[in-house]
Amino acid sequence: MTEVSAIAQLAAAMGDQPAPIYQRVKQAIVSQITEGVWPPHQRVPSESELVNELGVSRMTINRALRELTSEGYLMRMQGVGTFVAEQKAWTAMLEVHNIADEIAGRGNTHSARIVTLHEINADPEQAAMLGVATGQKIYHSLMVHFENALPVQLEDRLVNPAMAPDYLKQNYDLQTPYTYLMQVAPLTAGEHVVEAVMPGVQQRKLLAMEEHEPCLLIRRQTWSDSKIVTYARLLYPGSRYKLIGSFKGHG
Repeated sequence: MTEVSAIAQLAAAMGDQPAPIYQRVKQAIVSQITEGVWPPHQRVPSESELVNELGVSRMTINRALRELTSEGYLMRMQGVGTFVAEQKAWTAMLEVHNIADEIAGRGNTHSARIVTLHEINADPEQAAMLGVATGQKIYHSLMVHFENALPVQLEDRLVNPAMAPDYLKQNYDLQTPYTYLMQVAPLTAGEHVVEAVMPGVQQRKLLAMEEHEPCLLIRRQTWSDSKIVTYARLLYPGSRYKLIGSFKGHG
């Protein structure tokens, strides 16, 4: 696609809504991206080209491109130009969902690889996380979740056998731990802690990450009928995922 036709498409998408011009430019660019008209890695017309063809000020264009870059829609490479960014996948920060459903909802394919699935003796920290006695037998699983063959989550989970006795017997090629656990011990409460962390060597290798890339970590503890079911550490590559939360205010 030529930059002239790209600008023509953008001008048509802007319309004449009663909104600040920089907002109209932003909304038009976002619509081009989300509708697939401008695919990832396509070069975006330069500031000068946009100024000349759209008839708006350089300050307006600069603000729109700057904000879209900070919001993850565009990436700007000094001396090269501005390009459409690969859109990050997302997960709900304040809710508990099946990652396979999230990925399918984006029109992509989920798969998983089990790294560890076994019974262990709970150390004091693990026992506290599950509300059991130190030394008691608990279940531990470590698996990588993929979106279109790209690793997007490392799930490190401890499970209370009293709440999910057949956890180790499940085929997690056919279902996720979430699916099985919701069947045998439906979620009634949960607690999240979200933080940015640097992954360890094994974690970085399993997630195919660069050496100095940070991760998003959700530490999640869940209950069913006042009893702890699981404690999970969900690790996401920071460059591939974003967390989304929503809330309702009063007034």
